[in-house]
Amino acid sequence: MNKEFILAVEELEKEKDISKDLLIDAIESALVSAYKKNYGNSPNVRVNIDRVNGDIDVYMRKNVVSDEDVMDEYGELTLDEAMEINENYEIGDVVELKITPRDFGRIAAQTAKQVVVQRIREAERGIIYDDFVNRQSEIATGIVQRISNETVFVNMGRTEGILSANEQVPGETYEINSRVKVYIMDVKKTTKGPQVYLSRSHPGLVKRLFELQVPEIREGIVEIRSISREAGSRTKIAVSTADPDVDAVGACVGPRGSRVQAVVDELFGEKIDIINWSDEPAELVSSALSPAKVEQVFINENDSSATVVVPDFQLSLAIGKEGQNVRLAAKLCGWKIDIKSHTQFEEAGGIYDSLRTEADDDAGEDFIAYGEENTFAEEESYEAFAEDSEICDETADAYDEDDDGIVFTAEE
Repeated sequence: MNKEFILAVEELEKEKDISKDLLIDAIESALVSAYKKNYGNSPNVRVNIDRVNGDIDVYMRKNVVSDEDVMDEYGELTLDEAMEINENYEIGDVVELKITPRDFGRIAAQTAKQVVVQRIREAERGIIYDDFVNRQSEIATGIVQRISNETVFVNMGRTEGILSANEQVPGETYEINSRVKVYIMDVKKTTKGPQVYLSRSHPGLVKRLFELQVPEIREGIVEIRSISREAGSRTKIAVSTADPDVDAVGACVGPRGSRVQAVVDELFGEKIDIINWSDEPAELVSSALSPAKVEQVFINENDSSATVVVPDFQLSLAIGKEGQNVRLAAKLCGWKIDIKSHTQFEEAGGIYDSLRTEADDDAGEDFIAYGEENTFAEEESYEAFAEDSEICDETADAYDEDDDGIVFTAEE
């Protein structure tokens, strides 16, 4: 190797952001292993690469001992032998002897090439990993590259993303070479490079899609406080704003529903309910059950539960098909919700009066955004009305607006 090699390493440092000193140190370590492999397994060998002209020298290190103490001729030499090299050596000093083989340049060139290629590959993997780690919890557009055992592999540009079956939306199909918006859920380092895990069913995808469509959300004027989602079917979103001149729900819906329609189209017709967030638990629970009308809400803060009374004809609508509406509402609010019809409440003799409470200042602190850890409504809360709830979807589509929020569907 020569000065041209040093110049090439310096160029790599600029282009690939690989430290020159670290790269040369790695080459030196590799050359030590190469020397031991080709010229004997000596434990005291050191290789030095001149950082200016690229010259390579191999040194063997030996300890200076007295004549009678020599035990290892490869690792020790007598004081007399050391003084022939330099009269200042004393017993206990370390002498480095230059032992560079004549044909070591060829071995050095091959080894250096292997190390440089490996370090370039590692550096590129590191750059890709850092790029996608910084984009975690964001959305990106990729191209479907291949499908294997229900797992979709998406070309993300410099690497391949994995969209597993359990992160896909039921009913969605993916065509080879088609473009798809995905949520970057996780990034991990592996021996084969960074693995990027994607999702189409994560609630965060809906959040990011609204950020793209609604300037007020991007600018922080409107905040998405909570999302609950059953991918491919329905999503509920609670929004709020500190600006009294801004309608948070209206900003998300957009002129003639254009903003929310763009999100619905991207989700292939998934229904989206948008409500105003409230720090008052009773008001929040009532809004979350939209489009159903609520008569009364009784809050039990001890077990984070709410008992809701609705008109008899609204019971199926409040529960939803197979309990979906109340289930999503419970996830959105972070409260267990038990729904009673007006008749059932009257038959219970008003025993829930003692549960009525006013919301305190801390109400809502325990709810988890996106519904990942939120409490689902218990089965008994709607199990008795499962047969009636079959009509809910048809009824729900008849409602597109109420006092608390918007229910937007693809049919609108």
